[in-house]
Amino acid sequence: MTKLPLLLSIPHGGTRKPVELKGHLSITDNDLFDDSDPFVVDLYDLGDAVERVIKTDIARAFVDLNRSLQDMPPNNPDGLIKSKTCYDKPIYVQGKEPDDSLKKILIEQYYSPYHQAIQKSLEELDLKLCLDCHSMASTAPYFSPDKTQSKRPMFCISNNDGQTSSQEMIESLADCISKTYFIDRTEISLNDPFHGGYITKTYGNNPVPWIQVEINRDLYLSERWFDYETLSMKTERLQELNTMFKKTVVSLFKKLF
Repeated sequence: MTKLPLLLSIPHGGTRKPVELKGHLSITDNDLFDDSDPFVVDLYDLGDAVERVIKTDIARAFVDLNRSLQDMPPNNPDGLIKSKTCYDKPIYVQGKEPDDSLKKILIEQYYSPYHQAIQKSLEELDLKLCLDCHSMASTAPYFSPDKTQSKRPMFCISNNDGQTSSQEMIESLADCISKTYFIDRTEISLNDPFHGGYITKTYGNNPVPWIQVEINRDLYLSERWFDYETLSMKTERLQELNTMFKKTVVSLFKKLF
């Protein structure tokens, strides 16, 4: 099969703790899991079926690749180098928060290489579309644009309100998701509650269209497939959703190109 001219970015794909932070952390494994995009690599990584997949195993609680270099505490506790999780849980032992020197090391070690990989991909590949791939909690956490709302859609896809892709492209993606995942079209929202994060806004239509994709964790983190006490997941559900995602993007490319 010919590779789809598609780049997949999975910036919140892990729960690994940077070795540089040993002795600094107060966060529990469950709090770390809650702050992550659990199992998104399993959900979205299509391997050789697409031109390139850029992903990480570093937890977003420590280095959030979907933030700008200026997005930092205290102005934003949920910034690039966070002070709290998105559920308002402290990440560091009091008095052992990263100083400027440690922040610089974390950025150089984990943040900069990810964005350099994106930039290199845009320069050397003939791409038609890029997708920034995430998951979202079924109800909004503390640091969230929709924290006063109680229920989220099954998918939210966003293009910064038409700035990073055409309306036709995002509507077509919504239609393909609806058919492939067997989800009513009304359960797929556009630019609500998310409008696209830093990656989508920075690289979108510069020159390649970008769309941010958020899947509701209710589609896999339920008692049927997931044990919260052990944080263990039935892999067959992840494989099923990965197959649906592959069918979605194949259908999208047939429809658009």
